Formats: sequence, C-alpha cells, structure tokens
Amino acid sequence: MSVPEQQRKQFLDYVLLQVFDDQYLDRKEEKRILEEGLKQGIGLEDGLALIRSAATKKGFVIERDIEDRAKELLSQFARNDGQIDKKEFQDAVGMFQNACKGRIPPPEIQKRLKKMILDNGWKAKEGGLFGSKWFSAI
Repeated sequence: MSVPEQQRKQFLDYVLLQVFDDQYLDRKEEKRILEEGLKQGIGLEDGLALIRSAATKKGFVIERDIEDRAKELLSQFARNDGQIDKKEFQDAVGMFQNACKGRIPPPEIQKRLKKMILDNGWKAKEGGLFGSKWFSAI
C-alpha cells in the first residue's frame, strides 16, 4: 500500500519528534510510533519502512537494528568454532554500545546478549586454564 504524501509527512514528523532529544529509537518508542501509524491508517510494513528510511536520512539509531546486528555477529562467532569466547562476547558488547551511542549501560547490554546466546542455543566458552566463569557471572 502506498501512503499518501500528507499522511507520510505527518507520520515522519511524529517519528522525528520521538527521537528529537536522543537520536535513539528503543522498542517501546517504536511500538508506540507504529500504533500511532495504525491509527492514521498506515500499515505495519509501511510504518517500519518509513521509520527505517527516516533513520537512514536523519542518522538516528533503531534499537531493533542494533539487536539484529549483534545477533548476526554472535551467530558468526558461534559458527567459527562452535562457541563464543570472552573476547568475542566483549567485541559484541562493544559494537552494541557504540551503535546505541551509550544509551544502554554495558551491564544491560551484557544481559541482553547473554539472553540472545541462550535463546539461540549457542555455547559460551568458559573455564580453561584459570577456570574463568565470565559468562555465568553475567
């Protein structure tokens, strides 16, 4: 479905208003924006496309996209040798923190990535010579 120009402009203005202060769109804000779009007659797919287009043009960050990139990165690490080691995990945390412009504190990022690893059945490499339990400690 094509969105009429006036409706599109109004929706994009609403999106930009939501990210005005921090240039960051978290999942709750994204859901609220999509709900508003539905009230205006804009479908979910069109709403998501408009949000992504605005993010690309205006340079704001969408939390969902960061999480998708982190998932891809962790998946690649897991495919390399069947496990995600501490350095790889820290690399993923660093990527996430940089991408979200420091909006989410590192301990929260670590918890999210740990959940992502567990939800996808990937293994974390712990133990070794010094018996580090870095993953369990998160």
